[in-house]
Amino acid sequence: MPIVLPPTVLGYYVLVAIGRRSGVGHAIEAIFGAPIVFTRAGAVVAATVGALPLVVKSGRAALEAVDGTLVGAARTLGAGPLRALLTVQLPLAGRGVLAAVMLAFARSLGDFGVTLMVAGDIPGETQTASLALYDAIQEHRDGAALGLALALTAIGVTMLYAVNKLASPDAR
Repeated sequence: MPIVLPPTVLGYYVLVAIGRRSGVGHAIEAIFGAPIVFTRAGAVVAATVGALPLVVKSGRAALEAVDGTLVGAARTLGAGPLRALLTVQLPLAGRGVLAAVMLAFARSLGDFGVTLMVAGDIPGETQTASLALYDAIQEHRDGAALGLALALTAIGVTMLYAVNKLASPDAR
């Protein structure tokens, strides 16, 4: 669902799920002594929820691409399912899983809606680069907006290049 829901709708659901009025929110506040919404931790949760589908879909594809006979061979040699996953399948799918995590990280850098709903836009506390870019544009600080846009573009291009190198069959 996080892939197809509008980010603000997803943010609303996350806010309701972990907000101060929810059971989860009460538990978090009891354990950590403070609410999670409108904090840095809330920004991390928001970005993670928004980006997690990329990790799941891409990581699953990488794991499924591993030759099943190799996993089967490990199983016939006495490895249990978990050991076969950790010692055979995951190392062989590692490049694809790493690429999935990098895509998710790049996606989370650009997150706007979920982060704004859950963490807010508190400068110096929960303001992300995307939110700072939006604020700079709203405040007609064109130089700051351009700097942020160029930095985010450079990070995005670098991440995309690295993901493509990891996914390339020649890189193995």
